[in-house]
Amino acid sequence: MGENSPTGSEPFVRLAPAVFVFGMPRRVFHMKPGLFKDKVFLKKLAALTLPIAFQSFMLASVAAGDAVMLGRVEQNAMSAVSLATQIQFVQNMVLTTVTGAGTILGAQYWGKGDRRTVEDIFSLILRVNGLVSLLFFTGCFFFPSVLMRLYAGDAELIGIGASYLRIASWSYLLTGISQCCLSIMKITGHAARSAWISAGAVVLNIGLNAVFIFGLVGPAMGADGAALATLISRIVELIWAAVSTMERDFVKPPFERLFRRIGWLTRDFWKCALPILGASLMWGIGFTAYTAVMGHLGPDPAAANSIASVVRDLMCCFCNGVASAGGILVGNELGRGNLELGRLYGDRLAVLSALIGLFSCAVILCLTPLVVRFVILTDEARRMLTGIMVIMAVYMVARCICTVVINGIFAAGGDTLFDMYSLAVAMWGIALPTAFLGAFVFHWPVLMVYACTCLDELGKLPWVFAHFARHKWVRDLTRSEAEMAEEDSGKGHASK
Repeated sequence: MGENSPTGSEPFVRLAPAVFVFGMPRRVFHMKPGLFKDKVFLKKLAALTLPIAFQSFMLASVAAGDAVMLGRVEQNAMSAVSLATQIQFVQNMVLTTVTGAGTILGAQYWGKGDRRTVEDIFSLILRVNGLVSLLFFTGCFFFPSVLMRLYAGDAELIGIGASYLRIASWSYLLTGISQCCLSIMKITGHAARSAWISAGAVVLNIGLNAVFIFGLVGPAMGADGAALATLISRIVELIWAAVSTMERDFVKPPFERLFRRIGWLTRDFWKCALPILGASLMWGIGFTAYTAVMGHLGPDPAAANSIASVVRDLMCCFCNGVASAGGILVGNELGRGNLELGRLYGDRLAVLSALIGLFSCAVILCLTPLVVRFVILTDEARRMLTGIMVIMAVYMVARCICTVVINGIFAAGGDTLFDMYSLAVAMWGIALPTAFLGAFVFHWPVLMVYACTCLDELGKLPWVFAHFARHKWVRDLTRSEAEMAEEDSGKGHASK
């Protein structure tokens, strides 16, 4: 056996003391000695993590750019756009569900060497995401004021946000298609190209933000300028992604099979996707509910929460990258039938998640004074932002662990139901009711209400540790050619 094989008589060591922050026993996670000596694992993880994390960072930078630029113009414009983009946040949750299920299956079939099935997965997620994008466009273009009233009670915030949504809605038509192309690139060895496309679109978006928001060319458009910049950058992103898929070494959607329904593949896809969709909607709607709670507390809490959300999203980029990259690595090995190696990779990723969480906590605490001084806020909003940042720093430790373990390791083996169950209990059973009661019944201070919105990730930790230790996620989801042929009842689909 090679040095990466988890079998043998070598003793296992326990997780680093970072986990003791939450009082959990050390025996929950196990890993073979030599995490930082395994050059093969680290090289593969870095090769995937860096471009994916960079892509995630660049996407989060758009929201940061909007917040910073609009914050230099007017606090209400910044708050309104932050609230309006919660609609896109929900859309992205659905789109990510579809591409996430495609990535889970695609990573295993790509590891198995089955290119044809990966192409069919590409076609399937394109069809689903196209329909989702059309639905969100319709809502945001025709009913923007109705949607804004879900997140704000102030008439000025509703008006600014509705105008933003009407323009940005056109970009929502394009997002689903481009995300399908980029997700397939990641699992087929082209993560770097995917990152460059996203980065290029983000740089263009930020540059156009400056042009349209401040009126560097033509009149200053404020929030509407941010929406127009988003639309133009999405058009460029889609064109670049579509052209890339046409290149020789890239996987492209098979146009002759684009609308062909393959029964067994559709069933396998929805078996993965439906739990992810349930979890994504619970998480996405829950997070927008958190934003709505803070928004209804007044302009100052809304502004402070908007800035903190941008910082949180930027800090989550690396753990999101590790989760996505780690999930692909684990999925590749499981699809090849290397279940023990996939399990070892999962153990190592779990340890890394705790270390990343502690690092993120320290960075946020260090950045807090700089962030509070930079943005133009009222004195009260500035005070609130300081407290929110400190609470968020602690929250980030749990957030990183749960993201990598649940969305990376568990998902790689098709264990997608756990996320939905944990959210139902921790977010909808604990965090949201507590936040609503604190804000609207007991009228707790703003910082206490915000702390309630952070209870979900902390509440999931004991459950996550216990579920991880059972290793039910170590599964090969792929089908043999004989199984495919049998499922298709002789219709002729067989993998190359």
